[in-house]
Amino acid sequence: MAPRDDSDEDRVTDAFRAWLLAEGWTPVEPTDRWTDLEAVRGGERLICEATGRTSEKGVDADIAYGQLLRRMTSRDARTRYALVVPSSSVEAAERVPAHVRALLRIDVYEVTDDDGVRRPPA
Repeated sequence: MAPRDDSDEDRVTDAFRAWLLAEGWTPVEPTDRWTDLEAVRGGERLICEATGRTSEKGVDADIAYGQLLRRMTSRDARTRYALVVPSSSVEAAERVPAHVRALLRIDVYEVTDDDGVRRPPA
């Protein structure tokens, strides 16, 4: 993998944005200026918080969850939330139990080192 001038969070966000476009989502101006990425598809809305590679994976995942919680202003069931992390942070992101993430409509997405995107099994 070639070195990048931008941050790994930028890499993760850019790869996820490209994946969203390929999946039929349209990125939109976020309703909250601190949101990393927001997209719509039909009546669905996805509000995303991304993190890059870090030495403090657990702390950064906890902070990202807190940021998503503050952005949960819609009661619309068609609004979902995404925690988008590099492969090295999936385990930390999954410390929140799957049933809790389901209740909060939070999905974890992994961005691999080669910029692929997948949803780890719940």
